[in-house]
Amino acid sequence: MCTNGSESYVIRSIRADEWPAVKELRLAALQDPVAHLAFLETYEDALTRSDAYWQERAAGACEGADGAQQIIAERPDRVWVGTATVLMEEPGTTDWAGLPVELKQGHVVGVFVRPEERGSGLTDVLFDAALEWAWSRGAERVRLIVHEDNARAQRFYRRVGFEPSGVVMPLGGPGGDEEMRELEFVIERP
Repeated sequence: MCTNGSESYVIRSIRADEWPAVKELRLAALQDPVAHLAFLETYEDALTRSDAYWQERAAGACEGADGAQQIIAERPDRVWVGTATVLMEEPGTTDWAGLPVELKQGHVVGVFVRPEERGSGLTDVLFDAALEWAWSRGAERVRLIVHEDNARAQRFYRRVGFEPSGVVMPLGGPGGDEEMRELEFVIERP
């Protein structure tokens, strides 16, 4: 539970049957003015996805799932106002960009807080929950990828303890746009 002024929010993992809310929040995120810097998917592409896709997405990151966890902030009126997802990456595998994974690590993706809720501290609480979940799964570190031009996100990530690792890649990974770069930020297990 997180309280902001008169509002109380519940911070929790999603349930598999909540796929319609997963879809709605993702579509809202993809309409954000900085979505092109934050997400590798467009609103138009997401609109074409089937219900089966959204059901599978929710089932793969719901409460009790081992490989991923989507954590949300829910207002008292049951509206979801923020989210962060952690993907677990195992040593000996390759990541989304085709790079080798050397440590058991969490990878934070899909971070979004509705504009009217920004500045309320919800992102901090979502990150605390995401890190707690990753550490409980044995992660040695947690990382995220941020666009070089997304200064607002970079400031937040530094404030909560993430630091640039020095890994830089083209937008979208190998074969991506060489003109636009993404930076890896990491936080080591305490």
